[in-house]
Amino acid sequence: MEVLIIVLTFVTMLVIIYSVLILHRERQQIGEISKALLDVRNGNGNRRILAYPGQLLSPLVYEINDIIRAYEDKIAVFQQTDEMNKQLMTSLSHDVRTPLTTLIGYLDAVHKGSVTGSEREEYIEISRHKAYDLKGYIDVLFDWFKLNSDEFAMEIQSVEAAELTRNILIDWIPLLEEQGIEYSIEIPDQAVTVNLNQDSYLRIINNLLQNVITHSMADRIDVLFTKHEGVMRLSVEDNGIGIGKEELKHIFSRLYKCDKSRSNKSSGLGLSIAYQLAEKMGGQLCVESGLGKGTTFILTLPLLK
Repeated sequence: MEVLIIVLTFVTMLVIIYSVLILHRERQQIGEISKALLDVRNGNGNRRILAYPGQLLSPLVYEINDIIRAYEDKIAVFQQTDEMNKQLMTSLSHDVRTPLTTLIGYLDAVHKGSVTGSEREEYIEISRHKAYDLKGYIDVLFDWFKLNSDEFAMEIQSVEAAELTRNILIDWIPLLEEQGIEYSIEIPDQAVTVNLNQDSYLRIINNLLQNVITHSMADRIDVLFTKHEGVMRLSVEDNGIGIGKEELKHIFSRLYKCDKSRSNKSSGLGLSIAYQLAEKMGGQLCVESGLGKGTTFILTLPLLK
C-alpha cells in the first residue's frame, strides 16, 4: 500500500512538473504571438511564429501565420497598384499636356490674327484634330478607371455578333482607305449568337484597329470572323513591323508601350482595357507576333448554348 502511494505521488509530481513545463512553454508562445502581432501592426509583414506539430497552440499559430501571409500579399498588391497608379497619372498628365499645349498655341495664333487665309483655316483644322486627340485620351482614362472600380458592372446579353461586327467595321473602312491600308473582311452570312456586352465588344474592336493604324506601320489588315468548338473567334491580322518576343510578354500590361519613340501617340491603356473587357465577358484576347512578321490579335467569346 505504501509503495502504491509512493508511486502515485511520484506520478502526480511528474504530471505537475510536465504541466508546469507545458504551461511555461505555451506562455512563451503566447508572448511570441503577441510580439509578432505587434510587429505586423507596426508594418512588418515578414514576421512568422514558430510552432511544432502537437503543441497546444499549433493550430492557432498556423492560422495566424496564414493571416499574416495574406495580409502581406494584400499589402504587396496595394503597393504595386499604388505605384502603377502614380505611373498612370504621370503618363496621362504628359499625354494630355502635350496636345493641350499645342492646341492652345494654334488657337492663340488664330485669336491674335497671327495667321490669315488658308493658313488660318489649316490652324483651325489642326486644333480640331488636337481636340479630338484630347477627347480620346479622356475617354480611355475614364474607361480604365471605370473598368477597375468596385462599382463596374457589365450586362451580358445574347447578341447576333456577325451583323454587329459587320456594322462596327463598316465605320472603319473610310479611315483605313484614308490611311492607304488595304483590307480584307470575312464575316459569315449566317447568324452567330454570342454572349457579350455590345459596348465592350465595340471598344475591343476599336482598340485593336486603332492599335494597327497607330503602331503597326502596316499597309494591309485582314479581319476574319469564325466560330469553332463553342466559341466565336475574331482575328485582326496586319503585315506591319511586328512585336519582339520580350515586348510581347507585356503587351497587355497597362501603360506598356512597345514603341517608345512614339509614346505620345498612345496612352498605353488601350490593349490593357481590351484584354480586361474580353475576360469580363468570359472570353480571351491573345496575340501572335514576331519582328518583321506582322501581328495577329485573336478575340474569342463563348457562343450561346
